[in-house]
Amino acid sequence: MADSPPVKRVLIVKLGALGDIVHAIPVAAALRRAFPAVRIDWLVSAKHREILDLVPVIDRRLVINDSTAAGGDVTSVGAAIRELRRSKYDVALDLQGLLKSAFFARSSGAARVVGFSSRYVRERLARPFYTEVHDPGGGGMYHPDETHVVWTNLGLLEPLGIRVTMPEFPIEPVESDAAREVTERTGGRYALLNPGAAWPTKRWPAARLATVAAALRARHALTSVVLWGPGEEALPRDVVAASAGAAMLSPRTSIADLVALSRGAALFVSGDTGPAHIAAAVGTPIVGIYGPTRPSRNGPWSPDDVTVSRDAICQCHHLRRCKLETMCLADIQTDEVLKAIERRLAGVPGV
Repeated sequence: MADSPPVKRVLIVKLGALGDIVHAIPVAAALRRAFPAVRIDWLVSAKHREILDLVPVIDRRLVINDSTAAGGDVTSVGAAIRELRRSKYDVALDLQGLLKSAFFARSSGAARVVGFSSRYVRERLARPFYTEVHDPGGGGMYHPDETHVVWTNLGLLEPLGIRVTMPEFPIEPVESDAAREVTERTGGRYALLNPGAAWPTKRWPAARLATVAAALRARHALTSVVLWGPGEEALPRDVVAASAGAAMLSPRTSIADLVALSRGAALFVSGDTGPAHIAAAVGTPIVGIYGPTRPSRNGPWSPDDVTVSRDAICQCHHLRRCKLETMCLADIQTDEVLKAIERRLAGVPGV
């Protein structure tokens, strides 16, 4: 099969967001392992391109320009479609399940356009654009929140005859000034705390993270490095200010910096966010704090990682803003997270 692959050119369509792209990387890795000579292109939104630059199994990143980023191989929808058609793909895989992504996959002119079945796509209007579909449940009972999204994504390769037993996340090691600075300031022993999230429902209170930082210093001699992204520096500063010197603000970080920092960290404590999924992909020990999303679907990958969750009682699943006066995430107390940290650092798996 490797000598005479049934396909020569494959297009992956996964535009965003950051964590979703990380969860799709094993698809590219599995394609490369099954068909070493195949050409793999990936269509991505410009603001999420950076992580794919660190994935060597991808041959080309085709970038749709947006209002927050520039660069890449294409700069507009029209230019993207023209470039896709010139590439003459044999197969296009739509891992996004949106009308927009399905449109791009079909517009590529690929003979085979593979997507998810109607009951799994995020927008049902996407389904008519596919020539073949994969049903994650195989036609039986299927609960998308009980199957990790990594496995669901890999299922889209089954129409190509590819079955995966162990997902791979081939993300290249990188040199990082930010990581060197953190290593120098902490002596190389540090935990990463990530208080931010695009959804307010995924943000655990800053004061509780500050208490976690104090405990990590007292119990494990770990300095906590508090991460922040564009426009969210206030929340990390609150964590640092309340930590009694146990936490420091991270330098400004790129995605490459985040990869390097994660590889050097003893622990990563976070909600369901893109940075946490990057850390999980490179093997950083994780303690996840979950509310409106389920760890079984979106949680860290290693069976050794530990999550603290309120998904069983959450009434606002997959909503950016809570409908109630108090978010379910606020029900998670500091002691519960500290116990999870002790289990993770001791190597005791649990959820």
